[in-house]
Amino acid sequence: MKATAGKAVTFVCHGCGTTVDAAVTLPFHCPNAVLGDGIDHLLLPQAEAPSYVAGAGQNPFLRYRSLLSPYRLARAAGLSDDAWEEIVGRLDEAMIVADGVGFRITPMQRQPALGTALGLTAALWVKDETGNVSGSHKARHLMGAMLYLRVLEAARLSVGEGIAKRRLAIASCGNAALAAAVIARAGDWPLDVYIPPGANESVVRRLKDLGARVTLCRRVAGQSGDPCFLAFQQAVQAGAIPFGVQGTENGLAVEGARTLAFEMAETFFAAGVSPDAVFVQVGGGALASAIAQGFALAAGFGLIARAPRLLAVQADACAPLARAWMRLRDDQLEDAARHRGRYMWPWETASGSVADGILDDETYDWLEVAKAMRSTGGRPIVVDEENLRRANELGRSATGIPVSATGSAGLAGLIATLPTVKPSAVIFTGVDRPRSQA
Repeated sequence: MKATAGKAVTFVCHGCGTTVDAAVTLPFHCPNAVLGDGIDHLLLPQAEAPSYVAGAGQNPFLRYRSLLSPYRLARAAGLSDDAWEEIVGRLDEAMIVADGVGFRITPMQRQPALGTALGLTAALWVKDETGNVSGSHKARHLMGAMLYLRVLEAARLSVGEGIAKRRLAIASCGNAALAAAVIARAGDWPLDVYIPPGANESVVRRLKDLGARVTLCRRVAGQSGDPCFLAFQQAVQAGAIPFGVQGTENGLAVEGARTLAFEMAETFFAAGVSPDAVFVQVGGGALASAIAQGFALAAGFGLIARAPRLLAVQADACAPLARAWMRLRDDQLEDAARHRGRYMWPWETASGSVADGILDDETYDWLEVAKAMRSTGGRPIVVDEENLRRANELGRSATGIPVSATGSAGLAGLIATLPTVKPSAVIFTGVDRPRSQA
């Protein structure tokens, strides 16, 4: 079946300009990427909805359907709106069985007690993702990818022929792996997970309970880059479907998490607030990229006056984005897209951190984050262990949200920039989990 019932759904590589029709070519890794070419290949969805139309209900993948490329592909391929609701609904029901919760709009509230503890005079808003599917925002990224796969099946598009026989693959140290395992279980799709030897034992057990095949990846002396990510790439080259949260490997990964920004923008609109800044913890960069893209769309539709300043928070134990930013001038964005290695490369001496979930060797989605920081007047913020611990202690005690130190790292960036006198927002994502369980 050919997608002829509507406008083509396309992705464009921000590094080389390649255009991909999602009904013809899988919009994962740029098809024209060549190993060692130095180009920052990353596929971005094009042809956004002409206006902001939020649907009814609390499931973000139904509420914001018109802003999602898998939905636009479904309609272009001749599927009805009811068919989309059935696809989303079945996956949601299966997630509830697997994880006890499906996708719903997550709370964002002013936190006056936390603001007072920090000595703030302006409103501080916290978006709480700890109650989302698998306990973090990561499942938003991967739901977008699974919906695309389901649309290929339902519409019987030729590009999806034989895809159900391929395994999913992801590299992660915890939250993303759990999210992938829940959604893969809901989609009845086999999954390979590549994790480091020091991964949380309770997380590893849960992954196996969900049916994932787990591979531990150890660092090798002299090897550059994350061994888990390298093993993941090898699996993809052997035929696996990239089901991770790095936008460079799956052009659909970032888009699903833009729903988080849409929810935040709607809350700000209802409260009559124009936020000055959003502090976002950054490891691989997909969350920051998604938040930036989502707010940019919301501002373009007039839902908020302007996109808030994007302040990207990294731990001083591993801060490749901040290092790249220091090398990047305003007139070098095009050069950075063509010569990634001049600005972004693996962090050489990563040490441990209480926020170990943001210790990615590289900020894979760095260029879109850098562009957003440039356009909004933001910047990177590098924080030390003391502020990471303080942020987690204050964040948990003042809000009652059981967030991990990784998940509260954005707040550490706000603490490092005190005092602030304008409304700001942080995202708490990643529920705190015991290191082991009986």
